[in-house]
Amino acid sequence: MDALSVSHLEKIYPAFHLRDVSFSVQPGRIMGFIGRNGAGKTTTMKSILNLVHPNAGSIQFFGLDMPAHEFEIKQRIACIFGAANYYGQSLLQTIADVYRRFYPNWDDTLYRTYLQRFALDPGKRLKQLSQGMSIKFALTLALSHHAELLILDEPTSGLDPVSRDELLHIFEDIVDREGASIFFSTHITSDLDKNADDILYIKDGQILACEEKDAFVASYRKVDGLTADLPADLKTRIIGFHERKGEFSGLVRVTDARGVSGLHFTPADLESIMVCTERG
Repeated sequence: MDALSVSHLEKIYPAFHLRDVSFSVQPGRIMGFIGRNGAGKTTTMKSILNLVHPNAGSIQFFGLDMPAHEFEIKQRIACIFGAANYYGQSLLQTIADVYRRFYPNWDDTLYRTYLQRFALDPGKRLKQLSQGMSIKFALTLALSHHAELLILDEPTSGLDPVSRDELLHIFEDIVDREGASIFFSTHITSDLDKNADDILYIKDGQILACEEKDAFVASYRKVDGLTADLPADLKTRIIGFHERKGEFSGLVRVTDARGVSGLHFTPADLESIMVCTERG
């Protein structure tokens, strides 16, 4: 059973339309959600959590309909929208004491385990934590009630490379050890190159791709060379064609690269796919 299943989701605002969004997050997998700022990532996430009311579509967590089973669902998931930044003057332990009241499955032993693992001092005030430590505290709260699905909005934004890498390893460990699923949005595509299992790509409110990450990336090639050597029929199929000083670069489907000589083809990554796709 899918951890999350979204079918034909729509949300209409005066200046933005989320159209026919469908995807699923499978158990024990990490799905990365990519797209430009304003593409619809946050609207999608708020819609599936019933923080905004969709105009159409169905949303299920663990086979349960949202919002009919909203309370039960939210006992089994955890949501983190950036670093914890509420009640900055409060002690971490005070915040945890309040948080645990909402979750019958709260596990004090697990809570203390994550405090120790993340080197968090429960006697510190929240405002004393760095952004990276604040995110770790938010994760500690989420994992201490045995969340089966973590929904994270830009969790690594603003972190230095070392802290980002550490957090990505934590995500992998959560999936491997706890058996949880993770659905997280980010514009830092290199993070997803490292640990995402699946990719959901949204552009202008519509889903462009939803598939296994390695297969998605492997279906493209970066291409560059002299414009004079570029076959006219291939030029029309290059995604994000860019030309400067007689040389060009862009992206092609693997099938379009076969049998073409005289040009330089290299493996693509998520960043090059996204940049060229958005360039048009």
